[in-house]
Amino acid sequence: MSPEARIADLRRALHEHNHRYYVLAEPVISDREFDTLLKELEQLEEQHPELQDPNSPTKRVGSGLTDQFDKVAHSSPMLSLSNSYNQDELQDWADRVQRETSGSCRFTCELKYDGVAIALQYHNGGLVRALTRGDGAVGEDITANVRTIRTIPIQLSPDAPERVEIRGEIILPFQAFEALNQRMEGLGKKAFVNPRNTAAGTLKLQDSAEVARRGLDCFLYGVELDSAGLSSHSSGVEAAESWGFKTPKVLPKAFEVVDNVDDVMRYVAHWEQARQGLPFAIDGVVIKVDESSHRSSLGSTAKSPRWALAYKFETEQGLTRLKRIDYQVGRTGAITPVARLEPVFIAGTTVENASLHNADQIAQLDIREGDLVQVEKGGEIIPKVVGVVLDERPEISAPHVYATHCPDCETPLERAEEEAKHHCPNEQGCPEQIKGRIEHFASRKAMNIDGLGDKSVEQLWAAGMVKAPADLYDLSLEPLLTLDRMAETKAGNLLAGIEASKAIPFERVLFGLGIRHVGETVAKRLARHFGSLAALQLADRDGLLELDVVGPVIADAVLGYFQDGHQMEHLTRLQRAGLQFEGEVDETPQGTALLGKKCVVSGVFSMPRDEIKRLVEQNGGRLAGSVSGSTDFLIAGDKMGPSKREKAERMGVLILTESQFMDMI
Repeated sequence: MSPEARIADLRRALHEHNHRYYVLAEPVISDREFDTLLKELEQLEEQHPELQDPNSPTKRVGSGLTDQFDKVAHSSPMLSLSNSYNQDELQDWADRVQRETSGSCRFTCELKYDGVAIALQYHNGGLVRALTRGDGAVGEDITANVRTIRTIPIQLSPDAPERVEIRGEIILPFQAFEALNQRMEGLGKKAFVNPRNTAAGTLKLQDSAEVARRGLDCFLYGVELDSAGLSSHSSGVEAAESWGFKTPKVLPKAFEVVDNVDDVMRYVAHWEQARQGLPFAIDGVVIKVDESSHRSSLGSTAKSPRWALAYKFETEQGLTRLKRIDYQVGRTGAITPVARLEPVFIAGTTVENASLHNADQIAQLDIREGDLVQVEKGGEIIPKVVGVVLDERPEISAPHVYATHCPDCETPLERAEEEAKHHCPNEQGCPEQIKGRIEHFASRKAMNIDGLGDKSVEQLWAAGMVKAPADLYDLSLEPLLTLDRMAETKAGNLLAGIEASKAIPFERVLFGLGIRHVGETVAKRLARHFGSLAALQLADRDGLLELDVVGPVIADAVLGYFQDGHQMEHLTRLQRAGLQFEGEVDETPQGTALLGKKCVVSGVFSMPRDEIKRLVEQNGGRLAGSVSGSTDFLIAGDKMGPSKREKAERMGVLILTESQFMDMI
């Protein structure tokens, strides 16, 4: 037999044995026999480097260091799921889905793994790319590390489609997590805190051989149904199982297809109790519409599919002592009180800090330093103080007196009548605000400047090199090399990242400016509506309020920003640096049916609500967020609030159903 044929036979056999051992738990040869075959393959590949294959079973052990993870666009967005924390919300969602599908849909029920989402792309049966979720549109290529995970097939069975994408969750089972911590402690290193964060960190290691040692696992949760020619999610799971994937079906009752909400509720109730016996962490269950045709008709919002919902289990709580209350200053000057706690272990992590939000919450709960407090992790992520054990309050306890001055610059704090938080008004002189604005400007969703995190900003600030975002574009190599731990490669990468940011689209530049109350979504709508910074600067209050995402507070914040001389000077410097301050206006009218008409869109439709709004603007209409005397049409979907309908009827506003609206345009 030729070396080429023997290598091919060994690879086929080892892929099959890997699948039997790690996925099916049905090995047919001993570990020694497996190792003998693997060793033979390794030797043959060394002797014949021209026959190397990135998906060879020998790559499972990792292959040394990698310098970086390339950013790659997803074939389709990796949307996050809408969350529900009570059964009434789950019932409402299921009722809406049944109504919109005429009661003909089925639901799949599966576990919500507490891990790291991954997109796996296969061409001609071989794994070609594994991407992290990233921001949902662009992920990082961690293929070399993912190839080391033995429950992820790197070669599919012959009946798999020519091209297919599988999405799943990479987890670290409890047993592997404990073994890893024992190894860390044996090396005199700090133990890891929880499996999920450890899995995420492991996938970003530069040494894939170390990734291979840690025992990561993976369950799929989705197949690209269209590309695979499949009509339902459940058929996709069955097909993926035959292709070689570890599916939820390997666990009893972990994957079920049901016809009604009662069965969904029974599934939820079962796993709310049974989750404690699983060998890995889950934080809820996921309910999906099974049929592909119904998924298409239900559509998605900008962030989440309307055909799926994550039901999150009750948050875990813990009791601990409040040592003191500190204050933090945000980039907009907002003051956030922070509880410094005696460490308490909750939902897989050790909690030492928790937000107290504002003065009103502290007063409402009567929280005092020294109290024994109840702490929970909202959504099992964000720690917060939710109560005080009054019986345990020390006798010498005194009510907390809220801060009167900025903890960073000592400026007296202010609190507007309509706002919950206190603010430091020293916008141009408060160091924490300035550094926060620079960090925000450089962040992933804004200018995405690699290598410019909080520590780098602090270093540049301390050296006097950067006092505002525009200063970044004046940096040069020689001054950077004078900084501690700033080698030429690191400095060069930073400068390259700053230069690359000049190509970032206008909508993200606008978000990066940090205009108060203008978040990512508002910035995107403003950029696409006005098309350029110059046009936005010329907008008056009424023009801003025409957008449904803009209310009086946001409109006043935008106007105030452009009336600030210091901000105008900063904008001029950014424009000279070459940033993108023009974009495309995507609301160019394609029809005139609504020309000049003011429309309010409310309720649930057969398509995403954003699509209805886009159609309004494409047909010459103007969007508003609330019904008023100047409103021409209220486009009403299901579940629209009764008060909005009553107000429209009282003011004589014409109410259009979705069907009537579509007929009109």
